[in-house]
Amino acid sequence: MLKHVDHRKMGRGQHGWLDSHFHFSFAEYYNPMNLRFGVLRVFNDDIVKAGEGFGPHPHQDMEIISYVVEGELSHKDSMGNAHTLTRGQSQYMSAGTGVFHSEYNLQENDDLRFTQIWILPDRRGYEPNYGDYRFNLEDRVGKWLPIATGYDNDENDAPIKVHQDINVYSTILGAGGKIHFEVGNNRQAYLVCLEGDASVGDIRLTERDALEVVKESITIETEAGCHLIVIEMAYDDDCYKKYNLESRLHNAPTW
Repeated sequence: MLKHVDHRKMGRGQHGWLDSHFHFSFAEYYNPMNLRFGVLRVFNDDIVKAGEGFGPHPHQDMEIISYVVEGELSHKDSMGNAHTLTRGQSQYMSAGTGVFHSEYNLQENDDLRFTQIWILPDRRGYEPNYGDYRFNLEDRVGKWLPIATGYDNDENDAPIKVHQDINVYSTILGAGGKIHFEVGNNRQAYLVCLEGDASVGDIRLTERDALEVVKESITIETEAGCHLIVIEMAYDDDCYKKYNLESRLHNAPTW
């Protein structure tokens, strides 16, 4: 099963310093029919103006991956970490029992664009943890670069380990490029076109569009070139009840 998610129909958060596309219910955008995709609870595409950012705020019981599309992302947290990441690089934070952090664009002139990916953990109460990885941009050109995987997955050498059965990959395809992605019988995936254009069969994705893929392998083609990210996970049709998502909506801050 394939479902096209048009970015023009997504939730929006526009605050002058921040322009966000919400793939799922978050902050001021609430749609009870759009709370998650499996264990993927949040996918936000954020543009932060120069000199602005998210001040210190708390998180708990969530696996959070940030992926920089353009610009510089500066992170600080209550565990003592302070790092700045650039295009194509990622950071990971397991909020666990509770953590405070901030995210800023400290550049003087240029916008920051990054994605926030929140994954529901396989249980509550983990020890908070942080890591960042400075992937080389060229390492994903024409192929899938492993970004993140579950702690129990010995077949994926992604450096980011999360407390959930997921796999995150990114790729950059040049003009006329093509790539295949395998989704098993008991798996599902959420594909996002971060930049450029992409087609899967008769479905055309433009920048910020997404594609839900359930139990079906796909071939992705591009005319002008594209930058993609995909979150692959176990199929779970009972995620709403299992993870008590209604109460976890309060874990999403309002800016």
